[in-house]
Amino acid sequence: MDEITVSMTQYMKDHPELKYIFFGGKGGVGKTVMAGAAALWAAKEGRKTLLASTNPVHSLSNMLEQDVFGKPATVCDEANCYAFEIDTKDTIDRSKQEIREKINWFLKFADITTKADEFIESATMNPAFEESAMFENMTELMFKDEYDFYVFDTAPTANARRLLGMSKVYSLWVEKMLKSRTEARSLREVLSFTKKKEEDPLLDYLLGFKDRMAKAQSLLTDDRLTAFFFVTLPESLPIAVITRFINWFHDFGIPVGGVVVNGLIQKDQVGDDAVAFVRNRVRMQDEHMQEIWKIFGDRVRSIVPLFETEIKGGKMLGRLVEHLFVA
Repeated sequence: MDEITVSMTQYMKDHPELKYIFFGGKGGVGKTVMAGAAALWAAKEGRKTLLASTNPVHSLSNMLEQDVFGKPATVCDEANCYAFEIDTKDTIDRSKQEIREKINWFLKFADITTKADEFIESATMNPAFEESAMFENMTELMFKDEYDFYVFDTAPTANARRLLGMSKVYSLWVEKMLKSRTEARSLREVLSFTKKKEEDPLLDYLLGFKDRMAKAQSLLTDDRLTAFFFVTLPESLPIAVITRFINWFHDFGIPVGGVVVNGLIQKDQVGDDAVAFVRNRVRMQDEHMQEIWKIFGDRVRSIVPLFETEIKGGKMLGRLVEHLFVA
């Protein structure tokens, strides 16, 4: 097989209820520009669309040539197209404050006089803390449901794997926490001299958190609503990365929409007098394209050419839309 059977355009037609799409892959393959083109396409289709970055190292503002940091703004002179770079620092600060409140709840409930600050530092030193904060910010956007269509530009695949897998991990964690909390509360009531039922804000939080995670997992694993697209270059390393992670996404139940190949040199623009470097790149890409067809087959949705210039701004994104969504 060496041709696309179900294009990106056809995939969208086949999934009319699709609402949340993610673009991921190895760093530097073009995830941000593909996400931008998808958002612009959806907006031009008449849907109020939000393009959001869950990558702590943001590049949306640079790609759009417009400041979208900290709050949504219309972009590309398209009224339906909004973009938003999540303020990671603000997200982390708010998460720390929430953790402080939860720990204070616990200490008060347990009649412990130690100050919460001693626990805050250890709780937020976890390497995954930033991703946890970003996950909650991402799901908060989804739950608010203020847009018709959401496009997420994710971090490099390993981070996206952890980010999107958190709904399942969180669900397992909260079940254990609820069990421990319920047992502790029952023991406290047995040992108490009064039969008065006490409020338990921490238990209430855990129950609410459980509901949010169940909702997040439901949305992220619904193939009618959600699809994750992997972006690759016709090179060995990015191909190997997404080959490995596609299976992992399947294991977590996150629907994989397909593969987008970026940066293919157009042979008809390479003459016999082209320098050896260019001819060698074309030959190398040919070999990797055969590998791509062999591995991904009918999951290839689009093949995007290598443009003569960097893709920045609304005009270049408009050109990219024409290649990503072939009529």
